[in-house]
Amino acid sequence: MRAALTGVLLVLAAGCVAAAELDRTPVEAVTVNGEKVRLFPNGRWEYLDPAKAAAAQQKAAVYPENQTRPEGAQGGLFGVGRIIVPGDRDYNRGSLNPKLH
Repeated sequence: MRAALTGVLLVLAAGCVAAAELDRTPVEAVTVNGEKVRLFPNGRWEYLDPAKAAAAQQKAAVYPENQTRPEGAQGGLFGVGRIIVPGDRDYNRGSLNPKLH
């Protein structure tokens, strides 16, 4: 039993080492339309032409999933939970525990 557990741990450790040594450099490619793009290992891509990249970035900034946490917001620990922005009725309300008032 102990030998099997040790074997599993060694396999997992070897997998972590192999994953750490993957080539993570972006790849330059050409789309079907002839646009030159840069492909990143995490699935993200961007145009190589700076003008097209800026236009695409402005267009993408409209979508809520691309919005980051505003400066001064509260909550949202590690991207989990509700983010409370200044002006919300729950912003800086303090504790709801009556002993702490």
